[in-house]
Amino acid sequence: MDEAPSSWFDQASTLPDQGSEDLESFQGEKRTIIQQTSLSDPKLEKLKEVLVSWINTSLKQEHIVVQSLEEDLYDGLVLHHLFSRFTGVHLPVEEIAVTTVAQTHKLGVIMEALNQSLAVGDQASRRWSVKLIHTKDLLATLYLLVAMVRRFQPDLALPSNVSVEVVMLEVNKSGIKSEKQVEHITEPSDSAEDSAKDSKKGDPIDELLKLDPQKIETVKQAVMHFVNRNMSPLGLQVTDLEKQFADGVILLLLIGQVEGYFVPLCDFHLTPTAHSEMIHNVTLALDLLNDRELQVSNVDPQDIVSQDVAATLKVLYALFKRHKSK
Repeated sequence: MDEAPSSWFDQASTLPDQGSEDLESFQGEKRTIIQQTSLSDPKLEKLKEVLVSWINTSLKQEHIVVQSLEEDLYDGLVLHHLFSRFTGVHLPVEEIAVTTVAQTHKLGVIMEALNQSLAVGDQASRRWSVKLIHTKDLLATLYLLVAMVRRFQPDLALPSNVSVEVVMLEVNKSGIKSEKQVEHITEPSDSAEDSAKDSKKGDPIDELLKLDPQKIETVKQAVMHFVNRNMSPLGLQVTDLEKQFADGVILLLLIGQVEGYFVPLCDFHLTPTAHSEMIHNVTLALDLLNDRELQVSNVDPQDIVSQDVAATLKVLYALFKRHKSK
């Protein structure tokens, strides 16, 4: 809606302090500003805390500590490390970008790769453009991080139904247009709870691990027999499910065998030695399974690389269940 400048200035007194940011620099563009009342919403504060904790836990090995989402992500350093951590891909960008030009260039490379990995359309990716992230836009940063959590660690419980009231500003030569609206950052509680219930409902491996060790071993042997039956044409044999699948190589070869297609050797590391190479292989394997509509719930690439028995069995059981009759 159009408002007179005097009306807008009354409204602007309720907006958060933008520091030295000059609205004229956004002339011709639309700018979204979170209302001060929403910034103090406990739900929003909780979401920020969860996301900060997620980042710091994910990057603990890199000794990276984030304290502020607005101040610590704008230069691309943290986003690059998060991307590398969850995809195993190290992008060709400088580690520390000091100048504005270097930072925006680095962010451009990272955001392009992230958007491809997140598989989002242009409309969604506009919520977290390079300019918005670099100008420390909190709403854009939150949208991006929530999308990353949903993609890379979907089992992480985020506060549900987090929304903020914003003012949409458009500055042009004739004046200022403003409009209030509500932005929903996370889904309503009913959707979130249903989603969580669906992801946990009757997971056969979770239920299996509650049984006595003998029954667990019986299932592992059945899965191992299935694996070796399909890997024998390649001259390979598996004797330890957790260790031999940790680097992702046999998993990729197995997927190719049972799904009936060849995974190009140039797409993965055939003899991985570095942790990032193993993460890359396992991430590729899980992506291939998703592409084949064979989704595995609550499995992170890091879990398989770390030889987590539950994660490894979930992936192998999904393949076993689909192809055992063959």
